[in-house]
Amino acid sequence: MKRSPQQARPESRTPPSAPSTTPTPAWAAADGSAAEPIGGLQEYYYELCMEKSQEIKPFILHILQEVDEEIEKGLAGITLNVAGNCHLMPVERVTGEDFWILCRILKNNPYINGLDVRYNLISDVGASYAAKLLQKQHNLIYLNLMFNDIGPEGGELIAKALHKNTTLKHLRMTGNKIENKGGMFFAAMLQINSSLEKLDLGDCDLGMQSVIAFATVLTQNQTIKGLNLNRPILYGEQEESTVHLGHMLKENQCLVELHVCKHDIKNYGMKQLSDALYLNRSLRYLDVSCNKITQDGMVCLADVLKSNTTLEVIDLSFNRIENAGANYLSDTLASHNRTLKVLSVVSNNIEGEGLVALSQSMKTNPTLSNIYIWGNKFDEATCVAYSDLIHMGRLKSDNTDVEPFVVDGHVYLAEVSNGLKRHYYWTPGYGEACSPSSNAGLTLVPVGQYL
Repeated sequence: MKRSPQQARPESRTPPSAPSTTPTPAWAAADGSAAEPIGGLQEYYYELCMEKSQEIKPFILHILQEVDEEIEKGLAGITLNVAGNCHLMPVERVTGEDFWILCRILKNNPYINGLDVRYNLISDVGASYAAKLLQKQHNLIYLNLMFNDIGPEGGELIAKALHKNTTLKHLRMTGNKIENKGGMFFAAMLQINSSLEKLDLGDCDLGMQSVIAFATVLTQNQTIKGLNLNRPILYGEQEESTVHLGHMLKENQCLVELHVCKHDIKNYGMKQLSDALYLNRSLRYLDVSCNKITQDGMVCLADVLKSNTTLEVIDLSFNRIENAGANYLSDTLASHNRTLKVLSVVSNNIEGEGLVALSQSMKTNPTLSNIYIWGNKFDEATCVAYSDLIHMGRLKSDNTDVEPFVVDGHVYLAEVSNGLKRHYYWTPGYGEACSPSSNAGLTLVPVGQYL
């Protein structure tokens, strides 16, 4: 029977000054650094904790045990998931010093190519270790550092480490307050790095200067396919960011996915983006949710959709397009556009007239497969229209966020947990984390190996 590290070692720790009597394992080099591990990550973790008098975290031991089992099965391309928001078992969040040990374990490991340490406490201390890992680990293609209290200094270290890194494909810095200073370092990095494909800097308190810098850099960068600039800290009513992003979209023919949620975009900004989409031939996923776009902005978008042949996913959730905006879109979708697959108009103050018009457009449009409408004002005609679409098989139940039910002969709609990116901030405790029904936008327009 295979013994766990707790069973294999005495519970008392050897004082740091005492000489170690434990023989050096085969998977560790003579100087204590990691060789290419072939398993036994639990034991290696235990040894490193003993060496540095670091507290042993049962949660990390459990995760490493699962990874050891996967390695024993001959699996490769493993993601080490040490997320601090796991609710299925007691979790003690990873600190910067814990992260140093994880980096030692990962160094030169040929089996692990992804690291997810979201919702922990690694801070700028851990960011410095992450930077060193990016310089030395040549198998890592996915790194998730979201919500880890990393500030501008930590962001600078990670961005500079990516100047020479040629393997990382997807980096999530979501929720780390790197601010405008850190954002500028990431923008400068994109002038040099030629391997990163997806970068998420949502909720990072970016400023106008760094947003403009990203727009400027991406007129030349031909590697980045997915960019998230959600919720920058912008001042003023000029919608200056959309002017620069619009110019970028006219020049860039590589970007596939763009998220500009909470940019305070109004109708002028929507016109800037729409005008750019007449010339852009690469963008497939546009997220302008949580802005201030109204029906006038939909006039511009509906018009560009008559000729644009690349956009497949549009997220208009939490704007205010109302009936008139929904009618503009439905007319275009019914008679002109045949490339859009997914449309989200969640919480847009649309009433029965506009919602029924969108349902009617699906009867003549064979391409539009997913539509999300929850949060609007349903009347009985709306409930009947979408119930008919679902029952006739035109709209699959997994491709919308409503489900019909009947009470006393009347049809109603209930909300179901489907959407474009339901698991952006969290993952479910059971079931498939990246199911197509809950993350339709990222499934239909995948960028890189990881969503």
